[in-house]
Amino acid sequence: MSLRPPKVGVLPLYLALYEEAGPELRLDMETFARLVVERLQAQGLEVVLTRTCWFRQQVEAQVAALTAAEVDLLATLHLSYSPSLEAVEALQAAPLPLLLLDTTPNPRFADHVNREELIRNHAIHGVQDLASVLRRVGRRYELVVGYVHSSDFLEAVIEVARAAQITRALRTMRVLAIGEPFSGMGDFQVEASLLEKLLGVHTERVEVNALGSYLAQVSAGDVIGENAEDMARYDCDGLVPERLTDSNRVGLAVRAMLADMGAGAFTANFTEFDVALGLHTYPFLEASKAMERGVGYAGEGDVLTAALVGALLQGFREVTFCEMFCPDWAENWILISHMGECNLAMANQKPRLVEKALALGPLENPVVPIFPLRAGPATLVNLAPAPGDTLSIIVSPVQILARALEPGLPDSPHFWIRREDRVLPDFLGDFSELGGTHHSALISGEHVGVIKRMAHMLGLACHEI
Repeated sequence: MSLRPPKVGVLPLYLALYEEAGPELRLDMETFARLVVERLQAQGLEVVLTRTCWFRQQVEAQVAALTAAEVDLLATLHLSYSPSLEAVEALQAAPLPLLLLDTTPNPRFADHVNREELIRNHAIHGVQDLASVLRRVGRRYELVVGYVHSSDFLEAVIEVARAAQITRALRTMRVLAIGEPFSGMGDFQVEASLLEKLLGVHTERVEVNALGSYLAQVSAGDVIGENAEDMARYDCDGLVPERLTDSNRVGLAVRAMLADMGAGAFTANFTEFDVALGLHTYPFLEASKAMERGVGYAGEGDVLTAALVGALLQGFREVTFCEMFCPDWAENWILISHMGECNLAMANQKPRLVEKALALGPLENPVVPIFPLRAGPATLVNLAPAPGDTLSIIVSPVQILARALEPGLPDSPHFWIRREDRVLPDFLGDFSELGGTHHSALISGEHVGVIKRMAHMLGLACHEI
């Protein structure tokens, strides 16, 4: 899966008095706007530059055009002072995350103080005017401040753009929920109507027998083709062919249902799968493949975490559904595992497909992938229900350990994490004090800043531990 770059709309703001004096200055300042765009494009962002605006009607028209262009982020760029009331209503109404770029052309102004350079480099008080009014009316915004050629400035814009991309994905996320959630498992359960109200996430719940009808449409040729692809991509030594066929038949049925529903994530509860419906096994392998393709997943009917994983996958390729399983108090390590799912894109070596001994119910043993993960920095993210029908984000930088698969866990995806600067009891205590659920997402790389920006755009409290 190749990631789509974040799409940023840049809205240059200007002063009508300067335009009345003559367009020459604006043409000069628009050269700076194009330079800003070029710098952002060089960082891998897709950028749409609008016409320069100095009247309210112009701002309204350009904001509407950017909204129609489905940008992830609306960024203002003051080319000069621009009165806030010419822009604030359109920006307040825009259904887009908002970034104020606070930058000017010259890195060293003190060496070139004259009237011409003063006019070209005085836009910061326009940003101050706009930010003050936006805050007063309750419009959330991000700020990136500094010289446009500074690496810190550019990296901060990328961080905001990536957060906006994930925010947009979450606000438009459609989650396919196959069957009912695991009975009695309450931490991740949020009413579908509340989830839609708070985040924009839509839940499409279907009965398990609906998957049975999709299963009947899976052709033998489709299964043969999927099996052949798996045998070429993965280590299938010792795997019983019938088990792979069973897993891929149900996996292809899930894939077809996702496509028909237009869903960006799915969740299912293995206890609801029934041999009488033709569902001989659970699609652990397909869940792992789906995350590699950028489709979100969570187990046991967890719509909340499935939506989170699906949204994060639009910003980062290496994201997986995960669960903290066992602590090692002596080493301050945590074993991360689950029944049979992990994003295949995170594999440090060729994944091996194995038959999992599933001693739960009448289902046939499923096929699951096992592999060590690439070691290094990672980011643990949890979307947690909070008091008063609210949600919060819990985020923590962690390390994935360079450790081989445990011989005692031959048929379960697993790996280890730790916090470099926290003892395990404090870390786990803080996590549960904040109400973290037992299902989380893990992103490869250090991305705490992106998650904090995302939480702010969503209007959610964010707790870093």
